[in-house]
Amino acid sequence: MEKTNVLASIKKDIESHVGERVTLKANGGRRKVLINKGIIEKTYPSIFVIRLDDDTQRTVTYSYSDVLTKTVQIDFAV
Repeated sequence: MEKTNVLASIKKDIESHVGERVTLKANGGRRKVLINKGIIEKTYPSIFVIRLDDDTQRTVTYSYSDVLTKTVQIDFAV
């Protein structure tokens, strides 16, 4: 029951920042940390899409549970 409340709050937080710049720190496995910058493009019921700054055609998707388990860390630009 608590996890759904936490996931819902994570989803609302990300939805409130759609169109804004973010910095992503993603766990790449084997002690690799991938750091990318991009813009939150769209949110869906279970995932969100980020368009990366490096390449205008490249997008990455993550689930809200990735944020919950800290596989992905999002820093919002202020």
